[in-house]
Amino acid sequence: MTRVRKVTIAILLVVLSTALAGTFLTRGVMEYLPFLQAKKGNWTGEYVSHGIVDQRPWQTAATLAGMAQSAEEREFAREAERLADHEVDQAFSQSLRQASLEKPKLSGKALALQQRVTELQTIVKSDQARIAALTGGAGTTADASKSSDLDVAKAQLGLDQNELDDSILDLSRESSDQRVKIQQELAAREAAMKKYDDNVSKDEGQTAVTSAEQYRTLAQQISAWWSHRNRRQLIAQAEQLAAADVAALTGDQERMKAEATANSSATTASLSSAERVERLQRLAAQQNIQSVLNDRLGAQKQLVALYGRWGEQVEIQDKIVIHLMLQSLAVIASICVLTIFAGWGLQVVLERMFRDRRQKQTLKTVLNLGTQLVGLLLVLLVIFGVPQQMPTILGLATAGLTLVFQDFILAFCGWFVLMGPNGIRVHDWVEIDGVGGEVVELGLFRTWLLETGNWTANGHPTGRRVSFLNGYAIRGKYFNFSTVGQWMWDEIKVNIPQGTSIHPLIEKIYEASVKATEADAKMAQEEWKRVTHEEGSPQFSAMPSVNLRPAGSGVDIVVRYITRAGVRLGTRNHLFETIVDLMQGESKDGGNRDRQLLQKAEQR
Repeated sequence: MTRVRKVTIAILLVVLSTALAGTFLTRGVMEYLPFLQAKKGNWTGEYVSHGIVDQRPWQTAATLAGMAQSAEEREFAREAERLADHEVDQAFSQSLRQASLEKPKLSGKALALQQRVTELQTIVKSDQARIAALTGGAGTTADASKSSDLDVAKAQLGLDQNELDDSILDLSRESSDQRVKIQQELAAREAAMKKYDDNVSKDEGQTAVTSAEQYRTLAQQISAWWSHRNRRQLIAQAEQLAAADVAALTGDQERMKAEATANSSATTASLSSAERVERLQRLAAQQNIQSVLNDRLGAQKQLVALYGRWGEQVEIQDKIVIHLMLQSLAVIASICVLTIFAGWGLQVVLERMFRDRRQKQTLKTVLNLGTQLVGLLLVLLVIFGVPQQMPTILGLATAGLTLVFQDFILAFCGWFVLMGPNGIRVHDWVEIDGVGGEVVELGLFRTWLLETGNWTANGHPTGRRVSFLNGYAIRGKYFNFSTVGQWMWDEIKVNIPQGTSIHPLIEKIYEASVKATEADAKMAQEEWKRVTHEEGSPQFSAMPSVNLRPAGSGVDIVVRYITRAGVRLGTRNHLFETIVDLMQGESKDGGNRDRQLLQKAEQR
């Protein structure tokens, strides 16, 4: 490894470790339920309340309701929403009552606005009294002349009332009175609740066992188990928040009781009648607040119990999913065991059926690979199931496999051609792509030849097995001996020295060749006739021929004859022996003639 590569790897490892550490430290910002999640690290995931009144109980219940899956969970969700809605309504009521008890000290502009509000209230009351006087007790005008005065009085009342409302709003802003803001929040909540009720689903859902049946694959079951785990944690956190609210409301309740006891025990002898009335009204308001607190406390306690039961229901559903996961794991283990046993059984059968060691080793490899691929496919189906776009996937896979295995597909089609009437068979002598030999095996995809070399040479097997994909039967060409005898033309060449009588020797060699190959020639002509489907004699002859070729040391006699491939060497040796005998006989005859001529010359 070069230095540059080492430095690059080191830098990448530093970047990777820094990114992982930063991701862990900033994980809190990705919480999609910040009002339920605790603070994580320095990056906060805490809830920031919006508005004066805390509406977190409703937000918690509504969010968890959206996560409910089974019919049992949705029942808990609806009950939680009802209790949370009631609790938040009571919180608004309590906030309004408490805001009405607070009497802020006014000064400056706020004091002027308070005086203006008091004046406008007096004017509005006078306007209302004037309208009542004009309408009379029965609600109708006394005469037609008073009708116009009544309209003017009503219009004036409207103007004075609008000015009073604006002054009250200005006073609330200047005096920090929370009642107006609380009223606005309450109106916004009522609008949001109306919209929520219109959009909420009315579907009851399925029971826990029925809904769990949709998780058919191990991947879906693991995803459901993880979802249940997260939801159970959120419900537990919601239960903790509700318990914290119970503790806070209990503290408020005790504080309100202490204040009420102190106020009731205080002496009222020195107070004026107006102060006594105000004090009694304050005590009545505090009692109402205590009643609201009791109601809120009861609702929060019910929410705590409800979230507890909801968490138990999710835990039951979690156990159902774990049961399904165990079943899937058992199926996967069974598939693996069956795959191993199937591979072992096929190997045992293979040992008994085949004896060739190399063939057995090849088939063992193929069987092992095949069984493992089938087992892997079944395991993947158990884990992920059947793909959603199965037709599209099958089409793309088929196109890809067709492109990759086009030679094998063509070889399979070529096998049908070779099995036809003009094909080849085992033990046929053929020539394919320039390689000749005897067919020893013909399979679905390949043809195996035992190579025998060139036909015009010795024709001995080389001992090599040559394999060809059967596609040559479609897109290539091959030569096959089309007759049973596997006939072939062979030739031998003999050199005749000078001074030898050639013509008598040629006649004797021809007669010997005809005699030696007569049976094969007749059989060859009959088979050629059958192959060419001719009614008469073939246009070509199977009789041998003897030709002369000049040579430097004499004359070459070339004998060409028909023979079977299987007996080619025997026929050749027999003809060589015959020719040698004829040549030796011719030499003896020539020597006898020379001696006779010499004796005659001496006698003369």
